[in-house]
Amino acid sequence: MIRVLIADDQPLVRRGLALILGPDPDIEVVGEAADGAEAVDLAHRLRPDVVVMDIRMPVLDGVAATGRLAEVRPESRVLALSTFDMDEYVVAALRAGAYGFLPKDISPEELIAAVRTVHTGEAAVAPRLLTRLLSTYVRTTPREPRPAPEAPVGLTPRELEIWRLLATGLDNAGISAELDISVSTVKNHITAVFGKLGVRDRAQAVIAAYETGLVQPERGGA
Repeated sequence: MIRVLIADDQPLVRRGLALILGPDPDIEVVGEAADGAEAVDLAHRLRPDVVVMDIRMPVLDGVAATGRLAEVRPESRVLALSTFDMDEYVVAALRAGAYGFLPKDISPEELIAAVRTVHTGEAAVAPRLLTRLLSTYVRTTPREPRPAPEAPVGLTPRELEIWRLLATGLDNAGISAELDISVSTVKNHITAVFGKLGVRDRAQAVIAAYETGLVQPERGGA
């Protein structure tokens, strides 16, 4: 059973999300929060597996709440929601530790699938959507100094190439076809890349690629 906490400042949205998720036989909605501070408090008390977190909320916004949960209760994995898919707060939430992002106009089936994905520890972000977000909002110069993508993090040339392809939006099958290697080999390389970069998942690896300048944001497009 996947225990889910819903955090949104709009009661109708909370109720709608609960009505979508509740009937699923593998999901139990254990609580609802009206702001980020309440979400953090309830996560401590109710111990949900997944927190469906609106990004923009009063008292404590979803980004700050996600950061606190990542520090003090990482077992409660955050799936961030936003009304706008091109929102700088989305990247901030992923930086803060969210396992995924979805726009609020998704279908019920997509929401349930994303909750299941986040519960397994995988990132629930469409690669192309993530690439668009980063191309718009991630600066190539990081806020804090970061190592160059070569020797300091110890990546091999093949791992560096897989990191680059991952950051352009290819899934494992796409990387496999591009490099003419097996999907299992791709998975092994990606695991090694995550370890050497010190990132948790695909979303954070893509962010790191843009921040280090390995991949350049698109110019003049949306």
